[in-house]
Amino acid sequence: MKGLILALGLTVAAAGSMCAQVTERVRPKEWDRLVKGARHMDRFLPMREGKLAQGTWGAPGVRPRYVDNGIEADGTSFWGGNIIRTPDNMFHLFVCGWPENSPEGHMYWPNSTVYHAVSSNPDGPYAITDTIGQGHNPEAFVLDDGRVVLYVIGGRYVADSVNGPWTYGKFDFDARDRNIIEGLSNLTFARRPDGSRLMVCRGGGVWVSRTGLSPYCQLTDKRVYPDVDGQFEDPVVWRDSLQYHLIVNDWLGRIAFYERSLDGIHWVVEQGEAYTPDISFHKDGRKEEWFKYERAKVLQDAEGRVEQMNFAVIDTIKWEDKPGDTHSSKNICIPMNKGLLLSVLNRKPITARTKAISLLVRKEKGFSPAEDLDIESLRFGSYNEVNFGRGARPARHYVTKEGNLVVVFSGEGSGITPDEFAPKLIGRDRRGEMVFGYASLPYVDYRPAYLSARRPVYDKATGRVSVTVENFGLKPSRKAKARLYSGDTLLAIGTVKRLRPYESVLLSLEVNEGTSEEKPDLRVVLEE
Repeated sequence: MKGLILALGLTVAAAGSMCAQVTERVRPKEWDRLVKGARHMDRFLPMREGKLAQGTWGAPGVRPRYVDNGIEADGTSFWGGNIIRTPDNMFHLFVCGWPENSPEGHMYWPNSTVYHAVSSNPDGPYAITDTIGQGHNPEAFVLDDGRVVLYVIGGRYVADSVNGPWTYGKFDFDARDRNIIEGLSNLTFARRPDGSRLMVCRGGGVWVSRTGLSPYCQLTDKRVYPDVDGQFEDPVVWRDSLQYHLIVNDWLGRIAFYERSLDGIHWVVEQGEAYTPDISFHKDGRKEEWFKYERAKVLQDAEGRVEQMNFAVIDTIKWEDKPGDTHSSKNICIPMNKGLLLSVLNRKPITARTKAISLLVRKEKGFSPAEDLDIESLRFGSYNEVNFGRGARPARHYVTKEGNLVVVFSGEGSGITPDEFAPKLIGRDRRGEMVFGYASLPYVDYRPAYLSARRPVYDKATGRVSVTVENFGLKPSRKAKARLYSGDTLLAIGTVKRLRPYESVLLSLEVNEGTSEEKPDLRVVLEE
């Protein structure tokens, strides 16, 4: 993975072991040099003040706390779930739970019930209004026709609205001759610009469904997670108006990683932690010391930016949460710094020879960039530069008639390379608070075509190999070459015609007789 050289060593913490669900991950030394704003976890804001309660369940580190944050209730252990905002500005949390006094305590989770809870505030308190059915680790999303899909492990519910009624069914999956990575559980979904859905499974495989309910087709044959030693689960994927984002949690190391992508298939991993067990804090600096943060989900604004994250949290090791004790779990909500809306104005690709980079910072409700930003503090360029305090520096600026700000940076030191699709800004506002954002580039295609081949099939009788090629991208592909290999040996070359999105073509390639027995490791490389 570009941009991340991780030497995450594995040492057993004094506090526990594998059985204790905690292992200390050694961070790369370069992370010591990251500036404020480099890490995704720098974006967490103080939790809203609410009803502070002393006499409630929980380890000392989570008492007292604001019990009206998220959802909690005496007698019920909650887990997982995400929020949907409806046009009436109400917030609907789909969460699972089970009786706290169940015979197995927390480990009764396979018998979870999915609930629909509602609040007029994004961070709660949420009150249950409906019981949907059995299921665990729910994630809900809205189709373009208005129907709501509610995924649970092993199946899904569908309703015409958030209020039901719900019909249970199963997704169909087409692995497309690829190995399914670690099975199909803990799925997470993102809307693509054409209304289709991108899905990432627990193992880190990427899938696409044209409608969100039509079959999900696997595009990758290996995980897209960071290339480090980690026990990964709980991915959450989303897309904003610019790019895809992915966070995955190493549950054993209690460290999560943050990635970005142009197409949802090829990912870069940014340096630093996405979150760790110290991200819920209050304005006075006090933290809620939950033992585990899992099942991360996002609430997005109209631009797709994350304005809040919610987590399943527990105050102790899962199997130490016994029936009828003082331990339990809940769902909490944490507000986020959404970032700025940015776009580069340079029409030509930025290179090391570029003299100046013009960056437009968009005015928004409650934010005037010319008045609110500490312009001299801004650094712009590749995340590999600005995350370490480097990058291009502002040379001059001006305000447009619409009230937007244009900052002209010296091109020197930006670190922007030809494969850059969303350069990064880090700086401060005039109050000293961190600001950040990712910028669009006018010469980058944010809706590319994506050709993907199925496994080649050899027919000994005809001496030919057939292979199906499909376009899972968002625009028509260009004419492409299909090169058939066995190991490093080139056997044949075919031509793939221009394909519309979701269109496929069957190629028939002639090879030498006996290929099947002599060269069983056939593979196709596509080149546009």
